[in-house]
Amino acid sequence: MSPYNPEPETTPMDEDSHTGASEASFPHDTLFEIRQLHVGFGNASQPVVSGVSLHVRRGETLALVGESGSGKSISLLAATGLASRQAQVSGAVLFEGQDLLRLSDRELRRLRGARIGYVFQDPQSNLHPYQTVYEQLAEAILVHTPRPYPGRRALRQRVTELLTEVGIRDAAHRLDDLPRQFSGGMRQRVMIAMALALEPALLIADEPTTALDVTVQAQILALLKDLQRRHGLAVIFVSHDLAVVSDIADRIAVMQEGKIVESGSTEQLLARPRHPYSRRLLHAAGLAHGALPGTSACDTLSRPAAAPLLHVQGLTRSFGERPVLSDINLEIAEGEIFGLVGESGSGKTTLGRLIAGLDRPDHGTMTLQGAALQVPYPPATRHAIQVVFQDPYASLNPHRRIGAMLAEILRRRGVAQPAREIERLLQAVRLDPALAQRLPVQLSGGQRQRVAIARALALQPRLIIADEPVSALDITTQAEILQLLLQLRRETGLSLLFITHDLGVVARFCDRVGVLQHGVLVEHGAVASIFAQPAHAYTRQLLAAIPGQRLRTPPPANAPLPTAALIPIVSPSAAPALCYA
Repeated sequence: MSPYNPEPETTPMDEDSHTGASEASFPHDTLFEIRQLHVGFGNASQPVVSGVSLHVRRGETLALVGESGSGKSISLLAATGLASRQAQVSGAVLFEGQDLLRLSDRELRRLRGARIGYVFQDPQSNLHPYQTVYEQLAEAILVHTPRPYPGRRALRQRVTELLTEVGIRDAAHRLDDLPRQFSGGMRQRVMIAMALALEPALLIADEPTTALDVTVQAQILALLKDLQRRHGLAVIFVSHDLAVVSDIADRIAVMQEGKIVESGSTEQLLARPRHPYSRRLLHAAGLAHGALPGTSACDTLSRPAAAPLLHVQGLTRSFGERPVLSDINLEIAEGEIFGLVGESGSGKTTLGRLIAGLDRPDHGTMTLQGAALQVPYPPATRHAIQVVFQDPYASLNPHRRIGAMLAEILRRRGVAQPAREIERLLQAVRLDPALAQRLPVQLSGGQRQRVAIARALALQPRLIIADEPVSALDITTQAEILQLLLQLRRETGLSLLFITHDLGVVARFCDRVGVLQHGVLVEHGAVASIFAQPAHAYTRQLLAAIPGQRLRTPPPANAPLPTAALIPIVSPSAAPALCYA
């Protein structure tokens, strides 16, 4: 028997039993149903997806949640005939009474788009860069329309209606724009319009908000809920973040290592998760009761007042006629984690670049430990201020081994024999020293980000500027990296300027926070104070957009609390609570 078509479980569990999954008793109004799906590649003895069963009813939202590599995306790609030809797929996938695994490629193409819409994570990769939005939407309509469309004018009108429905303003005048002329959130709206072009019955949204600002994410989630209500759609929402899905899902299925380990109603699963992996995801998402300031013993990370390490006064920067930063004033103390939040385009990264000496301000002054900073920085200052970027793969030389990269940095510090120091650095960021012999491509995203942190630590900095260092990582890996940074701060006295668009992360990680809007620092102060009494309307807007709001109220007195064990940071699968003594 094929390893990808094993005998059924002898004691299958009902998918809605909250502890497992099978096809035993799906409701009569089920629209889409996966039964005992197995997916494998090549001669591997173990399938990447093993015995997955799930269903979604008409008008319902099912969230499929798990870490990167858990099998979420490949399960749905295989179920809808979009997996690579090398994939070995078995089981049954029923949609409106048809088994999709028995359809020909032509029949599947006819079905997809017309009855099943797909929204992927990265619209930039899924929209043709040199075709207008009209051309791409029109093609999606024409490919799946069995009869000739009634004229170009009617087609343009239909595309305009679709773009208007997904919230693109002045849609009629944007039909001939290219994807690059839209923001990330607007491009995702275009992808949603394309998926809805022929009014499908099922919409599969695979991490559709992962790369978006928290406010844009909230807008996309609200749009999906509104479209579902108006069109009666069934939605499968794929995500690594329980906080995001908690606001939109009727039911949740949790995947780990190619299997569904738990499923049930959103309220039931989040209030009383039974599987340890579900509890770990819950804690990593900050949804365990008391995870935000004011509700937990570790609600603030405030430390005793310390002398200012960095002082910024009157900092201004413009690009041409466009002001990017206006009169920025802030201080970062020794050993402090200062969060800088705002939407894309607010000026966060520009401010980080100015402080790092990668760009010159037009006006204003900066001092580090009382000494004036002048660009270009001398070597001692460059060593004292280091940067960890959002995408570690882009910032690491793909052709050099990890040890060689670290050795080069250490020699700049005057370390003649760097082997022992490389081992110490890798251990400091909780990596096996044997990884020094690997290339960046041979590491996971979380491991690459740890290497980037080790590279920054190699020069013994006083301040690290971390620019969106966890936004490209899944939720449990985020928790591991944040826990690592907290531990390094505790051990070395590091200061951090933590740049992010996610106030949920700031709440669990930073001592103080500054809010940037259109290049202006509209508010700053202690995290607990800002969250409890935000003074500026923009701050209140950002706070309102944090996902998982309804789960962050204190539980009833008799409600059992999740009991996720804290796993040491050395475990790559750990997602410990972000707290220190």
